[in-house]
Amino acid sequence: MKVTGYAYPWDVLGDPDFTARASALGLDEVAVALAYHSTRAATPWSPHGSSVVARHAALYRPLRPHVWQGAELTPAAPAWPPWAGAGTDSGGDAVRALGEAGIAAAGWIVLTHNSRLGEAHPSAAVHNCFGEVYPWALCPSRPAVRTYAATVTAEAVRDLDLASVILEACGPLGAVHQHQHEKTDGVWAPAVARLLSVCCCADCAAGWTERGFEPATVRARIRAQVRELISTGDLTLTDDGLPTGVREAVLATRQASCDALRRAVLERVGPGVRTVLHGSMDPWATGALPGLTPAAPAETDAVVLQNWTPTRASRSAVAAARAELPGRVAVGSYVTAVAADPVPDMGSYVAALAEAGAAELHLYHLGLAGPARFAALGAACDAARGRAPGPAPRLRGGSGDPSHEFAQREPTCGDR
Repeated sequence: MKVTGYAYPWDVLGDPDFTARASALGLDEVAVALAYHSTRAATPWSPHGSSVVARHAALYRPLRPHVWQGAELTPAAPAWPPWAGAGTDSGGDAVRALGEAGIAAAGWIVLTHNSRLGEAHPSAAVHNCFGEVYPWALCPSRPAVRTYAATVTAEAVRDLDLASVILEACGPLGAVHQHQHEKTDGVWAPAVARLLSVCCCADCAAGWTERGFEPATVRARIRAQVRELISTGDLTLTDDGLPTGVREAVLATRQASCDALRRAVLERVGPGVRTVLHGSMDPWATGALPGLTPAAPAETDAVVLQNWTPTRASRSAVAAARAELPGRVAVGSYVTAVAADPVPDMGSYVAALAEAGAAELHLYHLGLAGPARFAALGAACDAARGRAPGPAPRLRGGSGDPSHEFAQREPTCGDR
């Protein structure tokens, strides 16, 4: 399996031992977040502190005023942390530091998840059937959103030597997505969450009109279905109850906007760079890994599925994707080493995903996984190569101590 490990710019720049650990794991590439949403990220390896608070979505490359002049939606620069080149080119510096260490880099770009822009420009965000705005979710139907995403991508990859470009949230986000201190978990049945994730903004409504449906009628029908499904008290419902024609028109409109977004973005990536989509085989899925459109597989090199939960369903999802996607499109499995409930046997789980058809392991997260989780990263990498686990890393000193020692072993996650 090809293995990609994920990291933030401050992980690479703020930790003197980052590249040594990455080399010890033998990763094929490290994906560096070049455009990312707000977060509070633990930094267990850092000598500077315990966490970084990224207060808003940011572009971790220089903001060139002439590029954004006159644009309706513009990114913000980070002001954190000062030791990682805040506000300058921390993303580029991280990519270059990896290159100097002989480690290939991928550009990790988050597109439609931007609460700062959604709050400042609610017309650019998803509107549900009740007229409520989801400020965390930019709507791909909006031309300004597609222009923003394409320009962010171009600026993120500019002048960098990247082995891959990885696109997260290349599509719509919906009702069920972490927002501030979330209090909606476990409230909506799957069918309700699907309906509440349908964008009803003016541009999406225009798509319904083109397909022969009156927008006010569609909105009213969705609202009525939401209320009816909620009233049953059944949290297992998966049938949204919409008339077939309405459902098809809503999905076709969403998929057309996603295709337009993706094509605008890929046009700015440039030739010769491998492209990877975080996605789902469920066409109705929204979020960081949105549903693939029928046209998407022909326009990417790999599709990464959410496989954080080590269940039979995850393995079945990989097998189904491998059967459905063209042979030239690699299936990737997104696996986390930092879950609140750790994967009990990371090596066995990765091996099972490979057996199900995954050709790539996308490993989350090289910075968040501190000394207590580093062995799980190593086990995942060993399993990706079909090997018995290698020797555990020898760590001396506290977190962030530059005297850490790493067991020297042959790289196990990719051909070097």
